[in-house]
Amino acid sequence: MNSFYIDFRFHGYSKRYLNSLKREMSRKFRVKGEHGIPHMTLYGPFRTTDSRGVFSRIERVVARYTLVPFCIDGFDLKSGRGGEVVAGRINASPELINLRRELAEELNKIVRIDDRQPWDNEDNFWFHTTIVMDVNHRKYEGIWHYINRKPKPHINQHLVRITILNRRGRIEREYDLVLKRWLNRRQALSKGLFRKTIDALGELHGEVPEERFSITNWLRKIFK
Repeated sequence: MNSFYIDFRFHGYSKRYLNSLKREMSRKFRVKGEHGIPHMTLYGPFRTTDSRGVFSRIERVVARYTLVPFCIDGFDLKSGRGGEVVAGRINASPELINLRRELAEELNKIVRIDDRQPWDNEDNFWFHTTIVMDVNHRKYEGIWHYINRKPKPHINQHLVRITILNRRGRIEREYDLVLKRWLNRRQALSKGLFRKTIDALGELHGEVPEERFSITNWLRKIFK
């Protein structure tokens, strides 16, 4: 039985913004922040005996998508297993909603219901990126009031890659929606290869040659 988790990992400005906000909340309110790289859950964590099927079914879905926009748009709050969760609200595009739904439908065919998360059975999926989690009722009102006094984020993004983590929380593989290829851990962490992804994304947005330099740099500022 192998364990996996599928997410999108933020880069560039959005990553720095979310990390800064998490540190601020953790320091000011002495609460538990979300560990690791800021991310958005797409499926899991889950367990399965069919590891090969996991990758083939993921590719079957995501290979049909290229431009998948979404936006970090304000803040959100939801009750979790250990308390309240304060998060960045994700305004999901129809493309992201459909990709996530199709991904769950495919993986649910090879992941037993006892080995997957309740939200992977739901149509009304909560798109978010966690800022603080497991906040007790006594603290969450103060955190919610404080964070809503801050300027609301409005950060446009594209789901350029999806990441598959193994049971140790390390990158097992990534699928690049723009370059249409699987990446191993070393390739997924390569800054040079990520620049190629961003260059290709710029071309898909249709900039003319004389605009390419400025638009590509703008995208790099967001993602790298």
